[in-house]
Amino acid sequence: MGIDFNELKQKAEGLVEQHGDKIEDGVEKAGEFVKGKFGHAEQVDQVVDKIQDMIPDKPQPGNQA
Repeated sequence: MGIDFNELKQKAEGLVEQHGDKIEDGVEKAGEFVKGKFGHAEQVDQVVDKIQDMIPDKPQPGNQA
């Protein structure tokens, strides 16, 4: 019995789609903490933006193709 990485990936993708907004909020809060603790605001903001760009936007109701 081994680890099914494809299944694990699918579960992770599903969670990101369901809870992307919460993940984005958490990343934002973590970025603010790091800036307060260590500075480097511009670099931290760039990393936060890149992480948030990787999170898919939730489809808006009535906005289906």
